[in-house]
Amino acid sequence: MKVVYFTVTGQTRRFVKKLAVSDPYEIDGIDPEHEVNEPFVLIVPSYSDPAITEPVDEFLSYGTNSKNLKGIIGNGNRNFAELFIITAKELAHKYQKPIIYAFEFNGTPRDVENFRKAVKKLES
Repeated sequence: MKVVYFTVTGQTRRFVKKLAVSDPYEIDGIDPEHEVNEPFVLIVPSYSDPAITEPVDEFLSYGTNSKNLKGIIGNGNRNFAELFIITAKELAHKYQKPIIYAFEFNGTPRDVENFRKAVKKLES
């Protein structure tokens, strides 16, 4: 399944590199009219300020992107309590999609393994 992600600090990008997936797409805010014409999972960091993650909403609002979104993965810092994976929670609610996994910072080898299992389960 295609991997789409958003990053501000680079933590999410570092995690995606660990996944070693083919052709991931980074939402960069430069091309909000990019359409992913296949099922995908979305990985997003946690930010309580919606202005920071606005490019993600623009991306999901374009074409069939929200329809092709199959699951959301959140990352962040558990020390932020209820704000941990807040962006993923808000997107899951807004687009009625499941959160399939959550991890801290740029993930561990176990997170990579668990991510793969979650995506495989979503695909079946």
